[in-house]
Amino acid sequence: MTSKKFLCIQRSQPGERQQPSPSQMQEMYAVFNKWREKFSANIVDMGGRLGGGKVASADGVKDGPFVEAKEIVGGFMIITAESIEEAVKIASECPGVVSPGSCVEVREITTP
Repeated sequence: MTSKKFLCIQRSQPGERQQPSPSQMQEMYAVFNKWREKFSANIVDMGGRLGGGKVASADGVKDGPFVEAKEIVGGFMIITAESIEEAVKIASECPGVVSPGSCVEVREITTP
């Protein structure tokens, strides 16, 4: 079976979040690095956090993302897997997904 590429879109609920302490940050990075090492063969592009931007349409360009959104798209990454099930397993083990109100959308990237 050939590996496929998947886009993982990290989402969270809008609102104030308490900043972790330096020791909590250190622990979070250790867990994240362990996950990244475990799935290093599957990670094509770690992507990153997404900031503000613009939205282009046939009607012109507007500021975005929109504040009325129910979820905030905070980041993305691209992984490879044999199936959507394997991709979901990899994405769901990412430490950023275990936070309350956080999730990851996994979509197959198809090319013509």
